[in-house]
Amino acid sequence: MFVLDSLKKVNFPSRWTLLPLRVVIGVGFLAHGLAKWNRGPAKFGALLQHTGVPFPLQTAWFVTGLEVLGGIALIVGLLVTVVSLPLIASMVVAIFTVQGHYGFSSVNTIGLTASGPVFGPPGYEINLLYIAGLVALALAGPSALSVDRLFSRGKTVGAD
Repeated sequence: MFVLDSLKKVNFPSRWTLLPLRVVIGVGFLAHGLAKWNRGPAKFGALLQHTGVPFPLQTAWFVTGLEVLGGIALIVGLLVTVVSLPLIASMVVAIFTVQGHYGFSSVNTIGLTASGPVFGPPGYEINLLYIAGLVALALAGPSALSVDRLFSRGKTVGAD
Protein backbone atom coordinates (compact mmCIF):
# COMPACT_ATOMS: atom_id res chain seq x y z
CA MET A 1 0.00 0.00 0.00
CA PHE A 2 2.87 2.37 0.76
CA VAL A 3 4.06 2.35 -2.87
CA LEU A 4 0.57 3.03 -4.23
CA ASP A 5 0.00 5.82 -1.75
CA SER A 6 3.37 7.33 -2.68
CA LEU A 7 2.52 7.26 -6.40
CA LYS A 8 -0.81 8.98 -5.73
CA LYS A 9 0.95 11.74 -3.78
CA VAL A 10 3.43 12.29 -6.61
CA ASN A 11 0.47 12.68 -9.01
CA PHE A 12 1.72 9.98 -11.36
CA PRO A 13 0.83 11.19 -14.89
CA SER A 14 -1.89 9.14 -16.58
CA ARG A 15 0.12 8.78 -19.81
CA TRP A 16 2.35 6.25 -17.99
CA THR A 17 -0.45 4.00 -16.74
CA LEU A 18 -0.99 2.13 -20.02
CA LEU A 19 2.68 1.82 -20.96
CA PRO A 20 3.10 -1.64 -19.37
CA LEU A 21 -0.10 -2.86 -21.02
CA ARG A 22 0.98 -1.58 -24.44
CA VAL A 23 4.41 -3.18 -24.20
CA VAL A 24 3.19 -6.53 -22.84
CA ILE A 25 0.46 -6.84 -25.47
CA GLY A 26 2.96 -5.85 -28.16
CA VAL A 27 5.47 -8.43 -26.98
CA GLY A 28 2.68 -11.05 -26.86
CA PHE A 29 1.64 -10.43 -30.46
CA LEU A 30 5.27 -10.27 -31.61
CA ALA A 31 6.06 -13.58 -29.89
CA HIS A 32 3.04 -15.31 -31.44
CA GLY A 33 3.82 -13.87 -34.86
CA LEU A 34 7.47 -14.92 -34.68
CA ALA A 35 6.44 -18.43 -33.62
CA LYS A 36 4.24 -18.67 -36.72
CA TRP A 37 7.06 -17.26 -38.85
CA ASN A 38 9.65 -19.68 -37.44
CA ARG A 39 7.42 -22.72 -37.99
CA GLY A 40 6.48 -21.41 -41.41
CA PRO A 41 3.18 -19.69 -42.19
CA ALA A 42 2.24 -22.71 -44.35
CA LYS A 43 1.96 -24.85 -41.19
CA PHE A 44 -0.33 -22.25 -39.64
CA GLY A 45 -2.23 -22.23 -42.94
CA ALA A 46 -2.79 -25.99 -42.60
CA LEU A 47 -4.36 -25.40 -39.19
CA LEU A 48 -6.55 -22.67 -40.66
CA GLN A 49 -7.61 -24.97 -43.50
CA HIS A 50 -8.57 -27.64 -40.96
CA THR A 51 -10.81 -25.13 -39.15
CA GLY A 52 -12.49 -24.03 -42.40
CA VAL A 53 -10.97 -20.55 -42.74
CA PRO A 54 -11.19 -19.37 -46.36
CA PHE A 55 -7.91 -18.74 -48.21
CA PRO A 56 -5.92 -20.43 -45.42
CA LEU A 57 -2.41 -19.87 -46.80
CA GLN A 58 -3.03 -16.20 -47.61
CA THR A 59 -4.72 -15.72 -44.25
CA ALA A 60 -1.78 -17.40 -42.49
CA TRP A 61 0.69 -15.03 -44.12
CA PHE A 62 -1.52 -12.03 -43.35
CA VAL A 63 -1.99 -12.96 -39.68
CA THR A 64 1.71 -13.74 -39.25
CA GLY A 65 2.68 -10.36 -40.69
CA LEU A 66 -0.05 -8.60 -38.71
CA GLU A 67 1.14 -10.09 -35.44
CA VAL A 68 4.83 -9.36 -36.09
CA LEU A 69 4.37 -5.83 -37.44
CA GLY A 70 1.45 -5.05 -35.12
CA GLY A 71 3.42 -6.27 -32.12
CA ILE A 72 6.38 -4.06 -33.04
CA ALA A 73 4.05 -1.09 -33.63
CA LEU A 74 2.49 -1.56 -30.19
CA ILE A 75 5.86 -1.89 -28.48
CA VAL A 76 7.10 1.41 -29.93
CA GLY A 77 3.66 3.03 -29.73
CA LEU A 78 3.21 3.69 -33.45
CA LEU A 79 -0.33 4.05 -34.82
CA VAL A 80 -1.69 2.18 -31.81
CA THR A 81 -5.36 2.93 -32.53
CA VAL A 82 -5.06 1.96 -36.20
CA VAL A 83 -3.06 -1.23 -35.47
CA SER A 84 -5.47 -2.26 -32.70
CA LEU A 85 -8.42 -2.66 -35.07
CA PRO A 86 -7.07 -5.51 -37.24
CA LEU A 87 -5.51 -7.15 -34.16
CA ILE A 88 -8.93 -7.10 -32.45
CA ALA A 89 -10.52 -8.54 -35.60
CA SER A 90 -7.89 -11.29 -35.64
CA MET A 91 -8.69 -12.19 -32.03
CA VAL A 92 -12.44 -12.27 -32.72
CA VAL A 93 -11.90 -14.56 -35.72
CA ALA A 94 -9.65 -16.80 -33.60
CA ILE A 95 -12.39 -17.09 -30.98
CA PHE A 96 -14.99 -18.15 -33.52
CA THR A 97 -12.78 -20.47 -35.57
CA VAL A 98 -10.43 -22.06 -33.03
CA GLN A 99 -10.78 -21.33 -29.31
CA GLY A 100 -14.52 -20.79 -28.98
CA HIS A 101 -15.55 -24.42 -28.81
CA TYR A 102 -12.97 -25.17 -26.09
CA GLY A 103 -14.73 -22.94 -23.57
CA PHE A 104 -13.56 -19.91 -21.64
CA SER A 105 -10.52 -21.08 -19.69
CA SER A 106 -7.12 -20.63 -21.29
CA VAL A 107 -5.71 -23.43 -19.15
CA ASN A 108 -7.68 -26.66 -19.58
CA THR A 109 -6.16 -29.35 -17.40
CA ILE A 110 -7.34 -32.68 -18.80
CA GLY A 111 -5.18 -35.09 -16.86
CA LEU A 112 -2.27 -35.70 -14.58
CA THR A 113 0.73 -37.91 -15.26
CA ALA A 114 3.86 -38.75 -13.30
CA SER A 115 5.64 -35.93 -15.16
CA GLY A 116 2.94 -33.37 -14.39
CA PRO A 117 -0.38 -32.02 -15.65
CA VAL A 118 -1.64 -32.59 -19.19
CA PHE A 119 -3.20 -29.58 -20.83
CA GLY A 120 -5.89 -29.56 -23.48
CA PRO A 121 -6.55 -26.90 -26.10
CA PRO A 122 -6.86 -23.34 -24.78
CA GLY A 123 -10.17 -21.51 -24.60
CA TYR A 124 -10.86 -17.91 -25.52
CA GLU A 125 -9.92 -16.24 -22.21
CA ILE A 126 -6.59 -14.89 -23.50
CA ASN A 127 -8.24 -13.60 -26.67
CA LEU A 128 -10.71 -11.60 -24.59
CA LEU A 129 -7.89 -10.18 -22.47
CA TYR A 130 -6.04 -9.11 -25.62
CA ILE A 131 -9.22 -7.53 -27.00
CA ALA A 132 -9.92 -5.65 -23.76
CA GLY A 133 -6.33 -4.39 -23.60
CA LEU A 134 -6.37 -3.29 -27.25
CA VAL A 135 -9.68 -1.46 -26.77
CA ALA A 136 -8.25 0.36 -23.74
CA LEU A 137 -5.11 1.32 -25.68
CA ALA A 138 -7.08 2.46 -28.73
CA LEU A 139 -9.43 4.63 -26.67
CA ALA A 140 -6.82 6.10 -24.32
CA GLY A 141 -4.70 7.89 -26.87
CA PRO A 142 -0.92 8.12 -26.94
CA SER A 143 0.88 6.82 -23.87
CA ALA A 144 4.35 7.55 -22.54
CA LEU A 145 7.42 6.55 -24.53
CA SER A 146 5.43 6.19 -27.75
CA VAL A 147 6.01 7.44 -31.27
CA ASP A 148 2.35 8.51 -31.32
CA ARG A 149 2.99 10.77 -28.32
CA LEU A 150 5.95 12.39 -30.07
CA PHE A 151 3.78 13.15 -33.10
CA SER A 152 0.92 14.50 -30.99
CA ARG A 153 2.93 16.82 -28.73
CA GLY A 154 2.39 19.90 -30.84
CA LYS A 155 -1.24 19.09 -31.55
CA THR A 156 -2.67 18.57 -28.05
CA VAL A 157 -2.96 20.72 -24.99
CA GLY A 158 -2.74 18.79 -21.75
CA ALA A 159 -1.24 18.93 -18.32
CA ASP A 160 -0.15 15.32 -18.07
